[in-house]
Amino acid sequence: MYDFRIDPSDKPAMYEELLAALDALVTGEPDAVANMANASALVWETLPGLNWAGFYRNVDEELVLGPFQGRAACIRIPFGKGVCGAAAETMETQRVADVHAFPGHIACDAASRSELVVPIVKDGKLVAVLDLDSPDPDRFDAEDQAGCEALCRRLADAL
Repeated sequence: MYDFRIDPSDKPAMYEELLAALDALVTGEPDAVANMANASALVWETLPGLNWAGFYRNVDEELVLGPFQGRAACIRIPFGKGVCGAAAETMETQRVADVHAFPGHIACDAASRSELVVPIVKDGKLVAVLDLDSPDPDRFDAEDQAGCEALCRRLADAL
């Protein structure tokens, strides 16, 4: 059994501990779905202020819902559509302070106000995106972005 108790009050330390916990979860496990499932649970339990944490997988150049924590979600997202689709198309992190101001935002949960989407790239190809939603405007900052990008680089090795 895994029982990670990560204190979110010190962000740099929290992301270091998250990375170590993720490493413990994925080391030696070859199944991508299992690794994404554990990663979404770990992020959900640790990061405060989320209403959704999960993955969309690249399946034939379309994002398809993967493991997640939160309310039921959109199942398929075309590249270039919404925040997740923008991250997939550009392979660049999207940090959006107000999703209602984002052109073409896809509202899977009307309660979401801000979003952070990090592409997961392996061998130069998009494998998936990590999608984090919050009901709080401007929830994600540069530290969150850097921490989640580090998590995704580590997770890419396990997918």
